[in-house]
Parts: sequence; structure tokens; C-alpha cells
Amino acid sequence: MATLERPPAIWDDAVDPADVAQYAKIGFGAGGGLGSRPAIVVIDVQERTVNERYPTSCGEAGRTAVPKIAALLHTARSNGVPVFFVYVAPKDANDSTRFAAKMPTLHGVDQAGYDFLDEVSPQPGDVLIPKRHPSAFFGTPLVSYLVDRGVDSLIVTGATTSGCVRATAIDAFSYGYKVAVPQDAVFDRVRTSHLVNLFDIQHKYGDVLETAELQRLLNDGNSGEG
Repeated sequence: MATLERPPAIWDDAVDPADVAQYAKIGFGAGGGLGSRPAIVVIDVQERTVNERYPTSCGEAGRTAVPKIAALLHTARSNGVPVFFVYVAPKDANDSTRFAAKMPTLHGVDQAGYDFLDEVSPQPGDVLIPKRHPSAFFGTPLVSYLVDRGVDSLIVTGATTSGCVRATAIDAFSYGYKVAVPQDAVFDRVRTSHLVNLFDIQHKYGDVLETAELQRLLNDGNSGEG
């Protein structure tokens, strides 16, 4: 009997095939689907992560992802899916975290760097949540908002794949939420980090899908469960 080959994955040129085979061998990477009450979490899509004026920008990777994020938000809002903007708030000299020591350029951003983009900005009905750490959950009221709205699954989008997106996906998974990450609507400063973390999220914490597939699921009201 012929062996069915898996379709190419976005991380194929960055992850050793032996590592892919190892996860397949031990059964990692099963699909989780979305629940019946999803929500969108948009993380750190601000001038500082997209506009190349800032050294912290993700540059072309951010510019490429922004239209996908905008399309996903349009579909979500059209279907009454809650949208949460979790963002880095402007800092002053007294507002220092371990980020300041480890990555000082993240603190050297002017006030305009914290602005939302016109294409991806909060709309009436969206919830805005400032954060000071990688995860959208750590030290924020996000969980209480999700409980209030009966949310059972999260679509996590924004920046960066290896940092705040991954941290949020892991915490969402840990809280018992189903997690989906649109691979073309998240972005990073380093392509290798982007790809390897998508590989890890898919095999351990959630489903990595194309934005178009998530839009289809939202439009169909389909959880994606088998």
C-alpha cells in the first residue's frame, strides 16, 4: 500500500526532517480544532513592531502579515466574534521590567511607536488590554474577560511568533483553551525563530493554520472539530 505523504509545512526549510519524524513517531501534533465560542487576540501590532523607523520593527514580515490580520478581524467582527487587543503600553523611566536589561532597545521607543496601525486598530466593541510581559495573560484581566464572554478557544495573532505569541499560546493552552495560530498573520524579527516556533506550537499547543482556513471556519460557524 502506498504511503500518504504529508503536505509541505511552512517550517520544512528550517526544521530538521529527523525532528519532524520524531514528533510524528511519538504522536505529537494532533489537531485540536476550535470550540463553538472563539475569540481573537491581537498582540503588539503597533508602529514599533511594523514601522521600519524603529529598530525593534519586524519590517517586511510585519508588513506582509498586517493585511492578513486585518482580513481576519473583518471576518471575526462580521460574525460577532470577540476581539481583544493586547498591547505594550508606553513606558516611562520608572516602568522597567527584565526586558529593559535583556533587550534595552525595546524601551528606547518614542510615544508614537506605541500607536496602533490604521489598518489594524481597535474598533467599538473591541477590548483593549495593556501588558508588561510576554504573555497576554500574565498580570492582565484577560481571563476574566474570556470567562464573561464564555470563550472556549483563542485565535492568537500578531507579534512576535517566538515571544509574545508563543507565550500567550502556551498560557491559553495551560488554561484549557483551544488554540489556533494563523501562520501568515503572525510575525517575527527573525525568520528562523518564526518557523521553529510555529513548528513547536503546532506539535504541542495548538493548530497552526492559514488565515483563509480560519476565516472559513468563522464564516461557517464550524468548530473545526472532527
